[in-house]
Amino acid sequence: MENFCTRTESSRVDRLSRSFSRPGQGSSHRSLYHPDLLINGKEDAANNYARGYYTVGREMIDGVLDKVRKLADKCAGLQGFLLFHSYGGGTGAGFGALLLERLAADYGKKSKMDFVVYPAPQMSTAVVEPYNAVLATHATLDQADVSFLVDNEAIYDICRHNLNITKPTYANLNRLIAQVVSSVTASLRFSGLLNFDMNEYQTNLVPYPRVHFPLVAYAPLVSAARVHHEQHSVAEITAACFETGSQMVKCDPAKGKYIACCLLYRGDIVHNEITRAVMRLKTSRTIRFVDWCPTGFKSSITHQPPAVVPGGDLAEVQRAACLLSNTTAIAEAWTRLDHKFDLMYAKRAFIHWYVGEGMEEGEFSEAREDLATLEKDYHDVETDSLGGENEGEDPEY
Repeated sequence: MENFCTRTESSRVDRLSRSFSRPGQGSSHRSLYHPDLLINGKEDAANNYARGYYTVGREMIDGVLDKVRKLADKCAGLQGFLLFHSYGGGTGAGFGALLLERLAADYGKKSKMDFVVYPAPQMSTAVVEPYNAVLATHATLDQADVSFLVDNEAIYDICRHNLNITKPTYANLNRLIAQVVSSVTASLRFSGLLNFDMNEYQTNLVPYPRVHFPLVAYAPLVSAARVHHEQHSVAEITAACFETGSQMVKCDPAKGKYIACCLLYRGDIVHNEITRAVMRLKTSRTIRFVDWCPTGFKSSITHQPPAVVPGGDLAEVQRAACLLSNTTAIAEAWTRLDHKFDLMYAKRAFIHWYVGEGMEEGEFSEAREDLATLEKDYHDVETDSLGGENEGEDPEY
């Protein structure tokens, strides 16, 4: 397979991007971005979805799309778009939803996959996070093809328990997320026996258009101090991906059922070892699949081993695995979020800030009803069984 280069375009409404692009300052990775493709120094969205979607966002969306269009025109074979944003803030939620909506309109047949920082159970950086997240989920539900969720609390726990980092910073969190993103895009960038393209993710992971929120896990998550004391065989890293300590969203897969799993392997991997590891998982009673999806697994092998940031948290290993699993247990994240939303909305707290930016109050109720329907969608997927009401009848095709 041909090697591909992933092109990037960065847009930020907040003030942080100013220091990123200022000559002589900012990140050591600033050379990754072409200066002409940075949109910076714009007005803050102030943790307000309505500002990012209606007011501030509308002022800058045309400039962003123009730069995206120039990048797309340079691509010989455009597969799709990867978006990185949070659901809790004004820029990530509001402007992210607006950008995804416009990309869906302009590039309807191209894949749109987003990596979303989702509100954590106990940690929050904004009081109005539940409002922003519910509104953004509702707005992007029909626009994104696949949405990979991560939450800061789960990644903090990985840093503390697996990597022995007592006080994790955003740099530590971002490196872990970047490792997952690298695994997802490895098939596009390197050759391998079994390679994925962007369309294959949604084909194998998304049984119904709305049920498109895979759970992300990664293994091995090991520090340099421990790496020489562990073996990291294919069987071990495959089993580790299904442990809660490797997940990047706080939920319990034991309370749900798996719909489909994509295992993305990198490094020194033999296909027979994958087959044996998967067969061992299938015979395990700890992992339950829905009745109507008997196969369940899709695997990818890229022979390029995972890279690590020099002086970073993760140890350099010869093989690694990333699990993308569509499981009904992810509905637990929606239930927690809806409860927080209901507590504030019952008092109509903070609503006036959104209405003042051009939103209608009815949009809150509409978004909340949509998430209730999403919860029900996952529940229906789990409870549907081959031996249900139609038992004994001939299947219809």
